Order: sequence, then C-alpha cells, then structure tokens
Amino acid sequence: MTYKPALHVVLFEPEIPYNTGSVGRTCLALGAKLWLVRPLGFRLDDYYLRRAGLDYWPQLDCQVVDDWDDLMRHLGERRRWLFTKRASRSYTKVQYQRDDVLVFGRESSGLPQWMLDADEKACLRIPTRPEVRSLNLSNAVAVALYEAARQGVCDVP
Repeated sequence: MTYKPALHVVLFEPEIPYNTGSVGRTCLALGAKLWLVRPLGFRLDDYYLRRAGLDYWPQLDCQVVDDWDDLMRHLGERRRWLFTKRASRSYTKVQYQRDDVLVFGRESSGLPQWMLDADEKACLRIPTRPEVRSLNLSNAVAVALYEAARQGVCDVP
C-alpha cells in the first residue's frame, strides 16, 4: 500500500468472491482500505476473486480479521456507518469524514440484528423501489463510496 486510506470498507462475512473482488477494485480506485471479517464464503486465492479484482488486487490495502471483536480492536473508536435496508436514514443524509468506517453485511442476509441494535443511529440505507429487496453488495459499496467521494472525502481528481 502506498496511500493512507481515506475510508475503511468492511465486508462482514462476505459470501461471493466476485462481489469482494469488485469491492476491492472500487476501494483501490477511491483510496479506501478493505477489511474482510471471517468467516469468508471463499478462499482468498479464489480464481473468481482475483478475476473480479483484475490485476489490481496486489495493490489493494486489504486486511482479514477473525471476527467483529478483532475488527473493533484494529479500528478503535473510528466512526462507523452500518448499511442496511432496515434503516430509515438515507446514506445521502450524513456528512462522511476521513477515516470513517462503512460496514456492509452478507449478500444473503445483510448485517446481523445484534449489530444494528447496538448502533441504531449509525444505520443507513440506500433507497430502492419496493420491488427490489436490496442492491448487489458491490453496487451498494460503490454507491456509498462515491457519495463520500462526491462530498470530498476521497483523494480523487
């Protein structure tokens, strides 16, 4: 890594290597660090993970941690935003800051309820029409990161 991350993106127990690879590429594009919380639904040497991340993966600042408590020990008191379809506040209604942590859940079930209950004021949603349960994980991360970039948090031209 040759940059100090502007933001931290956490994938809590990600299941699909394609999504994680795409998220990694977006993180690198905007100068964010990617955190992966085990268990992972794939191996880190997975072909599909590398394929989605293309040749960018070796340049990505990515760290894998064993569980949520391990992640919290690493990230300390940084401000967290929890992305969930169950939140009432839109992701565009907050002012992101450098070093914020953007947390996204499993593709199949999102973030666990205990996590949302512990920090209700940090819960954000990306609005969609009722016909759609949720966005694809890599799309949701891109939407959130580019909003932070639009607000001037990321070091991109």
